[in-house]
Amino acid sequence: MATADLIGDSDDCPAHVEVTVTTASTPSTPPPHLPRVANGSPAHLSPPSPSSPAAAGDCRDGGERDEREKGDVNLLKQCRLIRSLHSGLKRHRDYVKITVPEERANRLPKEWWKTGVAFLYAVFNLFFTTVIITFVHERVPDKSVSPPLPDKFFDYVERVPWAFTVTEVNGLILVGLWLIQWLFLKHKSIVGRRCFFLIGTLYMYRCVTMYITTLPVPGKHMVCAPKLYNDSTGKIWRILRLISGGGLSITGSHLMCGDFLFSGHTVMLTLSYLFIKEYSPRWMRWYHWLCWLLSASGIICILIGHEHYSIDVVIGYFATTRIFWWYHTMANTHALRRAPNNFLSRTWWNPVFNFLEKNVQSSVPVAFSWPVALPTSCTRRYRMVEGGRDE
Repeated sequence: MATADLIGDSDDCPAHVEVTVTTASTPSTPPPHLPRVANGSPAHLSPPSPSSPAAAGDCRDGGERDEREKGDVNLLKQCRLIRSLHSGLKRHRDYVKITVPEERANRLPKEWWKTGVAFLYAVFNLFFTTVIITFVHERVPDKSVSPPLPDKFFDYVERVPWAFTVTEVNGLILVGLWLIQWLFLKHKSIVGRRCFFLIGTLYMYRCVTMYITTLPVPGKHMVCAPKLYNDSTGKIWRILRLISGGGLSITGSHLMCGDFLFSGHTVMLTLSYLFIKEYSPRWMRWYHWLCWLLSASGIICILIGHEHYSIDVVIGYFATTRIFWWYHTMANTHALRRAPNNFLSRTWWNPVFNFLEKNVQSSVPVAFSWPVALPTSCTRRYRMVEGGRDE
């Protein structure tokens, strides 16, 4: 009633009462009650003017609350996103475990069965070479009827009897070094099939050249076994003897003549060196030079011993190096495999190359590993030896 009396007695105040409510700075102070008019209904509040300090404070508080609310909403969204990603990674954790080394390993599959096919191809051509030598031996003209052909190297260099022994010893050393190196290669299956294919192809070429053109012996010092003519059993025994002795003169198994064009010793000396250098670290220059000296001296000793004509050695060197370089150019340059203007793909052995190298999608790195798995105690003590190329 006091409020109504005041309203009724005052002439200056309007009938409608407007009350501005402010909040004290102390949080413990209770908020004031709204004034009531005579009929008991709460009084209507008018919004504060923007110029008043209370209005300005309310605006700041409202803006800060909006910013806090927006920040809370963004934080909530981020938390939800993190939780969803975490749950997704849990569901697909098997795919996350894929690493780069495994991906690279898949680009160089072992495929030992292809290596076995290449090995059988090489063995067949080596055996076929012994058969061709046996038949060609029967066609070699006698030294008294057809003397050795003139050769410029023989005109200037006299024969040294022990020179050809040096050739075969050097060849055995190089082949042994390459065999040991190949056993310790990490990707020995891929390298092995390349080596077997090149050996088989080169000896197949040799069979063709020997059979087409039979040259007389290059020197009168050469002693050839007697001809058997129609004795098939004797020829079979000669083939088996030649195979058992590895086709070497130092083993006493090679007494036949006619296998001159081109030189098989040159093929093995050159091919062994090329593989040793290609699949060994570039920093091992002393090793490369040693193998090169063994190869070069062995080839020269073939001529010094007058066991082959110069043309036999030259053709053997060019045939070996060219087919090695062609094959590895196509193997290491993947753009050439499907290039329409790649003339290297016109070789007859290109389908065989595609069969052997189809799944090899990158260059074979020079890396070494133990040929057999070591016990756990040894693997803790020794680390895998890996050498990278210095491109």
